[in-house]
Parts: sequence; structure tokens; C-alpha cells
Amino acid sequence: MYAPERQQEILRLARDGGRVDVLSLAEQFQVTAETVRRDLKALDRAGLLRRVHGGAIPAGRLDFEPDLTERESTHADEKDRIAKAALAELPAEGTLILDAGSTVARLAAAIPLDATLTVVTHSLPIAARLADHPGIQLHLVGGRVRHRTRAAVDAWALRAYGEIRADVAFVAANGFSAERGLTTPDLAEAAVKRAAVEAARRVVLLADSTKHGQEHFARFGDLGDVDLLITDSGLSPEDVTSLEHSGGTEVLCV
Repeated sequence: MYAPERQQEILRLARDGGRVDVLSLAEQFQVTAETVRRDLKALDRAGLLRRVHGGAIPAGRLDFEPDLTERESTHADEKDRIAKAALAELPAEGTLILDAGSTVARLAAAIPLDATLTVVTHSLPIAARLADHPGIQLHLVGGRVRHRTRAAVDAWALRAYGEIRADVAFVAANGFSAERGLTTPDLAEAAVKRAAVEAARRVVLLADSTKHGQEHFARFGDLGDVDLLITDSGLSPEDVTSLEHSGGTEVLCV
């Protein structure tokens, strides 16, 4: 079976079953898991499937949201590189907002113990990572906690972000593009992300390249709201040029 034929069958299986996984596909088509991953990547790039941990789902499911454990284990190497590069954007003895997100959580874990910063976050996991840093003044934004992301949302969180001004916000998105802007599956979480963006003088988006071109249910900003996008080397030079020209956003691939 040629690759295009196999990819067409993978697409059919995903649409029929709602999800496909790498190991089952490798066994079914008698190919290696790496071959299947290349097929899924090609289908993802074409906008036909959306890659998730261990497999893929149909691209039409705009409300799909992986849980925290799955997000933390997906594209781990890329997220670690992004988080390391983001350390250079920390304001010296300044104030920062840390959005809920697995890559932003990796940045929080990488902040040096001797850092002197004021940190505001609505993410319980990020707050827990920073609670023992002696030089960090930590402010935990309250509200209803979403179990899927462990992030505070709704009126309390929105009111808190409306009362502050930070030097920089490090934000996450489930999808980003020049045409569709910044998106995430949940409306309540999108509202808090929007408030965090509006509360900062500078906005840095931390997102791996697989999220480029993805679109989810709730939109929380334009690409032009982002001053700097830090992503991985999976983003093509053509995509980088398009993003920089359309939104005026600086793009750093690591």
C-alpha cells in the first residue's frame, strides 16, 4: 500500500471511530510506528487530522481538549526548548503573568531559585511549583477551578486581572494562526486568557509548532496581540514569514 492510500484509510478510520492510535495503526498496516507518525503528521499539516498523545483525532472537533497529563507528556522535548528560551524574556525584578498551559508550566519549573520576581497566575500547578521560591512574590488568582486544566476561571479571575498591570504575560494557546488568531476549547478559559493578555505591557506566546493552523471553539485574541512567539523548529520558514508579516509578531524558533 502506498503512503497516500494508507493515509486515506487512516483518515477514514479516524472519522469513523473518533480517534486512531499509532500502535494499532502500525499493526493493522504492518508498518513501523515511525511510519504511522509520519502519516499522521502529514494529515495534521493538511488540516485533516489533529495529532494528540499517542495518535490523532478528526480535525473537525473544535471542542476537543486533552487533559493535563496528556498535554504534559506531548511534545515534551520541544516544550522544554521553548521554556528554556523563554527564560531570556523574564523581566529583571519585574512582574509577570503565567497563564495556564503545559509549556508555561515548564517555564515556571525552570525559573531559577534566586530569581526576584512578582508572579501572578491562575494556574494551581504553576502556583505549586513556585510557592517555595524565596525571591518570588506569588499572587494566586482565584475563581472556579476547571478540573481539566486546574485553572481558575469566571468572575473572580477576570476581576483580579482587571486590577493589575504586569511587565510581561507568558500565555498558552491550543491553536494559533494569522487568520484565526489565538484559540482554546473553553469559553471561560478564553475569557481569562484575554484578561491576562490585556493586563500586560508585553505578551509572549509559548506554543509548539503542531498548534500552528489549529482552530478551537473559543477565540481570545489576534496574533497581533502577541509581541513574541516562541515555538520549535517544526515551523517552516514560509510559516514564520507569514506570521511575522501578517501580525507584526516576532517569531523565535528553537
